[in-house]
Amino acid sequence: MDLASLIPSFGNLALTILAFLLALIPIVFVHEFGHYIVGRWSGIRADVFSIGAGPVLVSRHDKRGTRWQIAAFPVGGYVKFHGDANAASGSADEGAMAEMSAAERRQTLHGAPLWARAATVAAGPITNFIFSAIIFSAIALYAGVASEPLTVAALKPVAGVAGTLAPGDEILKINGKPLATLDDFGALIDALPNESPLDWTVRRDGAEITVAAPHPSLAMISGVMPQSAAADAGLAQDDLIETVDGAPISTFADLQRLVEAGAGAPLSLGINRAGEALTVTLTPQSKDLPLPDGGYETRFLIGIQGGLFFAPTTENPGLWASARGGVATVRYIVEASLSGIWHMATGAISSCNLRGMITIAETSGDAAAQGSQSFLWFVAVLSTAVGLLNLFPIPVLDGGHLMFHAWEALTGRAPSDKALNLLTMIGLALVLGIMVLGLANDIFCP
Repeated sequence: MDLASLIPSFGNLALTILAFLLALIPIVFVHEFGHYIVGRWSGIRADVFSIGAGPVLVSRHDKRGTRWQIAAFPVGGYVKFHGDANAASGSADEGAMAEMSAAERRQTLHGAPLWARAATVAAGPITNFIFSAIIFSAIALYAGVASEPLTVAALKPVAGVAGTLAPGDEILKINGKPLATLDDFGALIDALPNESPLDWTVRRDGAEITVAAPHPSLAMISGVMPQSAAADAGLAQDDLIETVDGAPISTFADLQRLVEAGAGAPLSLGINRAGEALTVTLTPQSKDLPLPDGGYETRFLIGIQGGLFFAPTTENPGLWASARGGVATVRYIVEASLSGIWHMATGAISSCNLRGMITIAETSGDAAAQGSQSFLWFVAVLSTAVGLLNLFPIPVLDGGHLMFHAWEALTGRAPSDKALNLLTMIGLALVLGIMVLGLANDIFCP
């Protein structure tokens, strides 16, 4: 990859940096606040709560004696608990600890009971997961879900659909096939012929009528994935793809078939954007995609999601349903991430799937450019990834500390300082190696 291609124009670079910081700082704050608040609840005192590293820009002390500060380099953060030798909380300040009373030692991380130390360490990643679930749930509450029965709220601004369906139409049948529930909609679409128009039976103003309307699954874009071929080509939500290399297509399935058949060759797409005809050329990207059985398949994708040519009426899914959905989304991301790591480690998929800070920053910029909902979704995904990464049993990460605590629980004694120092050095080298690999993939992988 040409290094120059990684440097966007000044305007895009500014957006990328701002979006990256707006995504990362809340995630870091939430993670460190998890450590802080559970430590405080467990009787452990925090001396410093820092967002960023390096020279301190602004700080203040609260009534508990904790100094809250913002440092010059906003990538990262830490909580330094009472009695810690450094911000990593890996070892105690033995000199200071020796001068403390038993009550004072109890207020330190290293003098607290094992349960309090383990809970304080685990709280950071867990809080990241909770933060992600809250965001996913809030998005579901805001966006709503399609109401039942499926009813037209508005037609998309695309030539050729006006005068077909109308707002308020309740969908009863398509091409003679009844739509009993929303759960049947996917199977109904699969059973329809790949052509337009089709006969739609709707209830309009209390009467059943039949109208000619397009196939429900046109190649209509409902979302563009950040850092995708479609995003690079400038495709946008509600664009309708009508031709591929000059050949007309009727449905999203036609588009998928032609993209896959092209095996990564550049494609010329004819776009209908609110009635304006455009031509866009892009090159599909090879992606390793998880399968329901836990495996992976490699496919060529342009990075779009399909959608209907009309917006359905929506309803609030309710707080409980949204919360369950948020938790389920976090669980899916964790499971898919662990599966991906395993498949990379075994060589089943390319190590190019591991990316670093450059890709994360660029993705944050793309997500921000697509709107607040897309950006918040990205923040939630990134927060889940940060929580999961910190749980890996690698010294210098939270998971490494938990591993040491587990050893102490099983043996009745903490690992020796010599063992801790050696394992910490190994863990630090491993983390730095992963970061270098991610950065190299950012630069050299397609």
